[in-house]
Amino acid sequence: MDRETYRKVVGRFATGVVIVTTRVGDVDHAMTVNSFTSVSLDPLLVLFCAEKVARFHDAVLESGVWGVSVLPAAMRDASQFFAHRGRPLNGQLARWPHHRGGSGVALFDAALATVECDTHAVYPGGDHSIIVGAVTGLGMPAEGPPLIYHDGAYKNL
Repeated sequence: MDRETYRKVVGRFATGVVIVTTRVGDVDHAMTVNSFTSVSLDPLLVLFCAEKVARFHDAVLESGVWGVSVLPAAMRDASQFFAHRGRPLNGQLARWPHHRGGSGVALFDAALATVECDTHAVYPGGDHSIIVGAVTGLGMPAEGPPLIYHDGAYKNL
C-alpha cells in the first residue's frame, strides 16, 4: 500500500477543522489540525495528533496546556495560514480576534466551540504523537456553519 492511496482513502472521511494553540513563555504557538476527537466523558478527555517534526509538537509538550478552537467556515483563511510551516511566531495571531482562556492559551473569538486542556498523556503514533488532554475549560463563543475538510479540500456543510 502506498502513501498516496492511503491519503486519498482516509481523506474520504469528512472532518471538522480546529486550530490548536499553546503558549511557551511569552510566545504563542498555533497549528491547524483535523485529527481532533473526543475520547471520554469520565473523565473528560480529548485528543489531537501532532507531527513530531513540527515546531508546535515540541512547544505543546513543553507547555503542558493547550486550547482548541473549532473553526467556522468564515475562518478558512486562518486554517490555511496556520497549516503552513515556518510562519513567524511574533504577531501570528494578530489578524484574528482572540482572547486568553484560564490557562493563558489563545482561543479564537469566532470559534464555534473552544476546549482548554492540560496534557493528560502522550502516545507514539508513527511520525505523529497522540496527545490526550484532560478538559479544563469549555466555551461556545460564536454560531455559524462549521469548516469541513473532505477529499483534500475545504467544504461547506
